[in-house]
Amino acid sequence: MPDVVSKHAPINPSRLQAMMEELSAFGGGPDGSMNRLTLSKEDGAARNWLGRWFASNGFVQAVDAIGNQFGSLSLAGANAPVIMVGSHVDSQPNGGRFDGALGVVSACEAVLAVSERLKAENKLSACNFRVVNWTNEEGARFQPSLLGSSVFAGAAELEWALDRADGDGVTVRQSLEQIGYAGGDKIALPDALIELHIEGDKVLFEASEKFGIFTRFWGATKYRLAFLGRQAHTGPTPMAERRDALLGAAYLIADLKEIAGEHRSDLHTSVGRLEVFPNSPNTVPSEAVLFIELRSGSPDVLAEAERMMKIRMEAAAKKAGVTYEIRAIDRRKAGRFFPGLISLAERMVANYGETARHLDTIGGHDAVAMSSVCPSIVLAVRSRDGVIHHPTEFTSAEDQAFGTQVLADMLYAIASEGLQAANPKGAAA
Repeated sequence: MPDVVSKHAPINPSRLQAMMEELSAFGGGPDGSMNRLTLSKEDGAARNWLGRWFASNGFVQAVDAIGNQFGSLSLAGANAPVIMVGSHVDSQPNGGRFDGALGVVSACEAVLAVSERLKAENKLSACNFRVVNWTNEEGARFQPSLLGSSVFAGAAELEWALDRADGDGVTVRQSLEQIGYAGGDKIALPDALIELHIEGDKVLFEASEKFGIFTRFWGATKYRLAFLGRQAHTGPTPMAERRDALLGAAYLIADLKEIAGEHRSDLHTSVGRLEVFPNSPNTVPSEAVLFIELRSGSPDVLAEAERMMKIRMEAAAKKAGVTYEIRAIDRRKAGRFFPGLISLAERMVANYGETARHLDTIGGHDAVAMSSVCPSIVLAVRSRDGVIHHPTEFTSAEDQAFGTQVLADMLYAIASEGLQAANPKGAAA
């Protein structure tokens, strides 16, 4: 292995694992599952834990109006650049323990390791650091996903976001108040954002490679679509007279799979959530609401898929004898992460004799929302068998530590050299 002493801010793997175990207690089940929906009491407890960690380690906590939680460590003075690091601690229902949470814990450990190295060297940092825990990254309880980072980046209006309601009619605003995170702090945009995440795919795992860099992110078009029929008894109502909203939904769900097949690996489609009213076994449904996702790295493919979906909507409604209405549309553009940060990550990984595979991220990350306002990147460590959003989601302690070490080395390089460490050749976003 090459000599990396001069470029190294050694992390403490035992400290990292202790933090992961402590955080996993909030919403964690004995089967490895995680149920820590955003702004739930479990999420509130996890946030409180993170706040205590900030206080114990010299970080100053702030919470903005959408509930994004920040911990700032000033190492360079008030006017120095700020490097933001982190992810989210909210989970999917019956999800896994590493998605998001590793990014927050690794950020804490990496910044602390850099601080310790600079102190040991009696060296002044060229930047300050800020750890972030974003609100509602997952979009499981409130839609759309990436809500906190989108508000922070100016892509979503604060009042609109606060009024988003879950399936029980409880709003983001009410939930923030309930768990004590209705903040009001004003936080400036950072000079760069770095996020560590599990890959959530099996490319690295199958290649026996430790590290990846998401260089490109896919776009997404998300519809909330309602088929509208007429409620009736499933017994005496003749089949020919039924206006079954769920039948219309079923036709379209099958059609979406066919549309994906026409574009092969360039398009992913899904209906991950279905709300049926009145949802009784002996009542013909009068309403079926589909939460539809179209994802692609190509804007042209995404546009064509949406066009085809609209045609199939009409056909599905006509075939089932129902009507439909579009209730919400959320769009996220495809794009690329910052070249200078990609180059920096590659150099740090090469110090350990490892490669950094370039990857696409098909799922959304908060760094995607932030990429429009500051240099941003998402780094990846491997997931066993590519599992994500499931209780068996797993990234080994060794892989967690390696990713966190690379992150710490990137932060140390910026602390030592300034922002030019992430922009050595004038790289542009």
